[in-house]
Amino acid sequence: MGLIQTIIVVFGVIAIAYAAAHFKLLDERVGDGLSDFVFVIAAPLLLFRTMVTADFHGTAPWSLWTTYFIGVIVAWAASDLAIKLFFRRDNRAGVVAGVSGAFSNLVFLGMPLMLGVFGQNGFAILSLIVAVHMPVMMAASITLHELAMRRDGVFKGESHWIAVIGSFFNSLLRNPFVLGILAGWIWRLLGLRMPDAADALIETLSGVAGPVALFAMGMGLKKFGISGNMAAAVVMSAIKLVLMPAVVLGAAWLIGLPPFTAKIAVVAAALPAGVNSYLIATRFGTGQALASNSMVMATAFSALTLTFWVSVATRIFG
Repeated sequence: MGLIQTIIVVFGVIAIAYAAAHFKLLDERVGDGLSDFVFVIAAPLLLFRTMVTADFHGTAPWSLWTTYFIGVIVAWAASDLAIKLFFRRDNRAGVVAGVSGAFSNLVFLGMPLMLGVFGQNGFAILSLIVAVHMPVMMAASITLHELAMRRDGVFKGESHWIAVIGSFFNSLLRNPFVLGILAGWIWRLLGLRMPDAADALIETLSGVAGPVALFAMGMGLKKFGISGNMAAAVVMSAIKLVLMPAVVLGAAWLIGLPPFTAKIAVVAAALPAGVNSYLIATRFGTGQALASNSMVMATAFSALTLTFWVSVATRIFG
């Protein structure tokens, strides 16, 4: 499937799902159920199967992770500074802005897009980013939020750190994506053979992860919606969709990533923020409108910017 056709299909499914929710053809609980199915069953199984069967072509994860997280750091810092300097928000809102400007939607949008444009090999490289993305981003957001509370004068004491760290590791070890990846690596390292019947069952369930994730995402966008000040969300969207992939592209070129891996890193960085930015804002009790607006607007704009970055990355890296 060509790039333009893939973009049309991916965002066409999102648009149809949004329309189904907007015109109440489907109850919003359907979207919640589909999202749960992808999060708990389909995507973890796809990640598990990818870890077991993928050929990573000698990709060095450290180089890939360094390249990608250079972009994360720059985009996060730019978002934090922009929301505080230009919009006079506090330090806690700066953390939410950082998440909105740097936390790519690697699974619900990235997974079907990579499979459509780059195939299973592309998704295998993406899964290496997914393997560390959630833990690193969650740890960073929690730590920076705790520091922001102290700078803003909301101090909860040292004992609160212990509870926060315990809660983080508890959530991490119960995260289906993390469990799927860990199980896949353990299976791979042990050299176990996947029974044909089990492989067929996993392939059947994981095979629907892409389209179902897109449909759930489309219905979710209707639920979150846009409200309040648009200017800050436009800035966060620009940082996420333009600055972050540009930085990753430069880092990939300087570090010398293999061409195919470099393309995946750039496109992953060009993905809009997903629902995790809103969930983090809700958990912190600040910046919910900013996160929601940024997610919806960036997703809409990304239909154009993703086409641009896939084309640029392909032209530069071949």
